[in-house]
Amino acid sequence: MKKIKYQYFIIAIFITNASFSQLNDLVKVDFTIIPKNSSEIEYTRTNALFNYPIKLKKENEFLFIGLDYNHFNLRMERNDLPFNKEELSDFQSLDLNIGFTKLLKNDWRLGMRLTPGFSTNLKAKKLSFEDVILSGIVVFIKDKKKSLEVKKPWRLIIGASYSGNRGFPFPLPFISYYRKFRSKWSYNVGIPKTDLQYHVSNSHKFKLYAELDGFTANLQRGVAIENYVAAESINMSLLISGLQYEYFITKNIQIYARSSYIFSNSVNLRDNNKDNILEIDTSNSLYLRTGVRFKI
Repeated sequence: MKKIKYQYFIIAIFITNASFSQLNDLVKVDFTIIPKNSSEIEYTRTNALFNYPIKLKKENEFLFIGLDYNHFNLRMERNDLPFNKEELSDFQSLDLNIGFTKLLKNDWRLGMRLTPGFSTNLKAKKLSFEDVILSGIVVFIKDKKKSLEVKKPWRLIIGASYSGNRGFPFPLPFISYYRKFRSKWSYNVGIPKTDLQYHVSNSHKFKLYAELDGFTANLQRGVAIENYVAAESINMSLLISGLQYEYFITKNIQIYARSSYIFSNSVNLRDNNKDNILEIDTSNSLYLRTGVRFKI
């Protein structure tokens, strides 16, 4: 049980980091694939994000309204699985993003986001309370990345977050630190994402990184396993590391592609207590993603 709770904690921090990073994305579309290789499954994900900034009456205050849509697909070729694989092949999630940011004293900035949404396999005729996920984050940011007053630009983010699908019914802390220590080198230290960046030019960048990825979704009708227990949700968690290339078409428009090695990959079916009851074989090793984003 302690091991399961530890995994929940790690996934929770991932959700926090992803939620914050989207504050800077106005439009993003990307595609991810984990080829089947010798595993039982092939995983694909299509993500589309849109945020619209609204300048408020007070100076340096903005409201962000947007949508974040994901389509997940698990393709399983085996026919001797102890459950109906059709119930686990297609998942969708849709989040409503409501964000707010304002400048505080001493160059600190406040960032907040409330994210109600759903994540499910959509096998029932309508959504239920079990499909709903509510997340939120509050962070304080001190950003000196573009300041002319410092020789080595840096950024510090501290705060807390809450997410309804991570297994802990209370907020968790968040911290991230970025520094550019050479004219062409920078790093970001944090959980769950750490990276080392090489800035070839203003248009080209390479990034060595390690991070967590995954998803959680409700199973609307439940999935019977060997006729004696029912799975109520599915969770996929990944620990990946690899190389990402970024090309800036303009100052704000970026194309990126990454190739990663999967160090840890687990897909678990869970009961209504969020306890793992069956792990699907996942011996995949390659993780690929490409996309385009418009950032502020």
